[in-house]
Amino acid sequence: MAISKWKTCASEYLVKRPWATLRVDECELPDGRVASEYYVLEYPNWVNVVAITEDEKVIMVRQYRHSANIVSIEIPGGVIDDGEKPVDAAKRELLEETGYLFKDFEQVSCIYPNPATSNNVTYCFLATGGKKVQEQALDEHEDIDIEFYSIAEVKEMLLKNQIPQALHVTGLMYGLLKLGELK
Repeated sequence: MAISKWKTCASEYLVKRPWATLRVDECELPDGRVASEYYVLEYPNWVNVVAITEDEKVIMVRQYRHSANIVSIEIPGGVIDDGEKPVDAAKRELLEETGYLFKDFEQVSCIYPNPATSNNVTYCFLATGGKKVQEQALDEHEDIDIEFYSIAEVKEMLLKNQIPQALHVTGLMYGLLKLGELK
């Protein structure tokens, strides 16, 4: 049997803020049943980057994540601004969070963080040839330490479950595959 899309009959916004929006939809399913309260989180689209410096080090960032109450090691990334191309957001985020410019960018994945409950997309890039050109230019609530790892060290961190951010693990896996580091 073919899977069909649902028909949205009505939508109501319960929360509408710059960083998160919650709406409730009434949907008609293909067989005629009605889902009267289907909740959808709307977020801006995101970007993250597997960033490799000129000397073959992977740039990772360590920062506190309040919702999970953890200090997390991640790859650089952030929100794509309105009207901004994903690759331009990747370049901007790298420069802001790390102070590095990169020679080459290649998109390695486009994934949905949680398509059951949210509508946004995360684009992941592999950036190579990074060189430091400035100090960090962090946003108001960012406190980020920059760390450098060999590819072998990153692979070991993945095997030991030391990178807790699922979207960043996914990005690293796609980036490492692109580099021929996973078989």
